[in-house]
Amino acid sequence: MIAVFLADSFEEIEALATVDFLRRCGLEVQTIGIGGKLIRGAHGICVMSDWEPEGRADEIPWDGFEAVVLPGGLPGTTNLEASEAVQCAIEYARKNRLLIAAICAAPSILAHVGLLRGKRATCFPGYEAELLEGGASLGNEYVVEDGDIITARGAGCSLQFAQAIAKRFVGEAKARDTLLAMQLPERAL
Repeated sequence: MIAVFLADSFEEIEALATVDFLRRCGLEVQTIGIGGKLIRGAHGICVMSDWEPEGRADEIPWDGFEAVVLPGGLPGTTNLEASEAVQCAIEYARKNRLLIAAICAAPSILAHVGLLRGKRATCFPGYEAELLEGGASLGNEYVVEDGDIITARGAGCSLQFAQAIAKRFVGEAKARDTLLAMQLPERAL
C-alpha cells in the first residue's frame, strides 16, 4: 500500500493528482488523515481521507506500507511534520528501505530527520536552505530521484512526481502509457 498523508492545509493538487494517478496505474493507495478523517486543503477543498490513525502512532501496523508520500502546502507541511504518526511512518520506511516521496515544502521534513544527508533533492523555492542544512545537494530538475527518496518542486509538477512514484511499482512503460491515456501531450513527458 502507498500511504499519502493529509494534514490541514495540504496542497490539494500535489496530493490528489498523485492519488488519482497512482490509482489509475492500478496501485493500492490509502489517504491517511492527520487530525481527523475530513481534512481541509490549503485552498478550502475538503477531502475525506480513507482512514485516520487512532491510538498511539507506534501501535499502527505500518508493515502494510510500500511507500510514504508527503504532499506540501502551508501550514500542511508543518502539520505533517508535527504528527507522531507521520514521523513513525517515515522512520518505518527508512528502516525498511521503502520509497519516501515528498513534494513542495515537504522535502524539508525529510531534511530535518536526516534522510537527505548525502542525497540529491529538490523543493519549492525558498526551502533550499533547509535541504542544504540537512546535508542534501540540490538538483535543478522538477523531480529528483535518489535511491529510495523522490522529491519534487511543487503543484505544477504533480503528475511527473506521481509518474516517478508509479514507475517504481508498475514500470516506466505503464506509467508513461497512463499519462498518455490521460491526454498529457507527449512533448510534456
